[in-house]
Amino acid sequence: MRQEENISALLLSAIYFAAKKHVNQRRKNVEAEPYLNHPVEVAELLARVGGVADTVTLIAAILHDTIEDTDTEPDDINERFGPKVLSVVMEITDDKRLPKSERKRLQIENAPHLSLRGKQVKLADKISNISNMAASPPMGWPKERQIEYLYWAENVVTEMGHCNPKLEELFFKTLAKGKKQLEG
Repeated sequence: MRQEENISALLLSAIYFAAKKHVNQRRKNVEAEPYLNHPVEVAELLARVGGVADTVTLIAAILHDTIEDTDTEPDDINERFGPKVLSVVMEITDDKRLPKSERKRLQIENAPHLSLRGKQVKLADKISNISNMAASPPMGWPKERQIEYLYWAENVVTEMGHCNPKLEELFFKTLAKGKKQLEG
């Protein structure tokens, strides 16, 4: 990572990079909001709720879905943002060549082995996904699939262990709200 006085420029560069990569993507919800809202929300949750000020973690949050969901290559991130950011992005990136059930299983299995940075990004990602699903479920997802997602996300977070008390508190509040809403 570069010098501290360049933090704002690095964060803006990451947002711009993610915006270009996710330009034609939309969230799966009814509103089909721009996909970029999600990684920006993840970074914002880390900073505002979790008190995370680590530039590597915040940039990795902004870029966390670029390799998994766009044509971004690891070298693209390494060249622009360095090996520390790439390392965090890679550890939380699912291998899309695997079946969805295997990817979900591996997230649970690998959760305890993530770095602190990776755990915090993963935790904020799950908060964002659950809160968005509760507010506006993905189109075509029946209630059973939504409930299944909540319990799977809970398993991932539980397996991670403790990494950020404030984010964990928000996760479990968001999870409880989602369960209450879906399970009645």
